[in-house]
Amino acid sequence: MPMKPISLDRAKEIATEKNLRPGKVRGTTEVEFTRGGSPRVDVIDWPEFEQIVTSKGLEIHEGGGFMKLMKKT
Repeated sequence: MPMKPISLDRAKEIATEKNLRPGKVRGTTEVEFTRGGSPRVDVIDWPEFEQIVTSKGLEIHEGGGFMKLMKKT
């Protein structure tokens, strides 16, 4: 299934359904969705996640139940 861009609000809904939270890879500005508990990823709040996504020119894509962060086209 092709991936399509979605809004942050839709990403939050999907994250809630899948028990995911926004995360940042420790020591970097890389963001991802996480279930928590990983020693390499710190859970962050949604405003910080949104700020990083915006500042890096990323958008959230969804397809087949999966979400991925990609550069805006």
